[in-house]
Amino acid sequence: MRHGLANKKLNRTSEHRKALLKNMLNSLIKYEQITTTLPKAKFLKPEAERIITLGKKENLHTKKMLMSKLQDKTSTQKVTKTLSKRYQKRNGGYTRIVKAGFRYGDNAPMAVIEFVDRDIEAKKVDRKKKETSKDKNEEKKLATS
Repeated sequence: MRHGLANKKLNRTSEHRKALLKNMLNSLIKYEQITTTLPKAKFLKPEAERIITLGKKENLHTKKMLMSKLQDKTSTQKVTKTLSKRYQKRNGGYTRIVKAGFRYGDNAPMAVIEFVDRDIEAKKVDRKKKETSKDKNEEKKLATS
C-alpha cells in the first residue's frame, strides 16, 4: 500500500532526490529563476513555498531549520533578509511554473520556475562583467606595438 508517500520519486534513490532538491532550492534562491524539466519543477515548487514561509517567521529555530534544509549560509540569509521581506504581505503563491517547450535531445518537457516578484538582476549574480570594446582595442594596440 502506498499510504503517506506524497512526492514523486523522479526515478532516483532517496539520497539522490534529497541532494537534487537541495541543489535546486539553492539555485532558485540564488538566481530567483531556473530552467528545469517539468516534473522537477513540480517537485520543487511546494518545497520552495515552505522555505519562504519558514523565512517569514523570524526566530532562531526557523533559521536553524532553514540552514539544515539548504545547507548554505548565503541562501539562508537571502531567504530571511530579502525574500521574507518581499513576500511579507503575500500568503503563499511565491513561485510560478511556466512551461517552456521540449528539450532538443530527448523531447523532455521543460519549464521555468521563478519567484513571482523576482529581482531581474539576480540572474546575473555570477556573471563577470564584460570588458568594454575600448579596453579590448587598447589591449590590441599595446600588443601590436
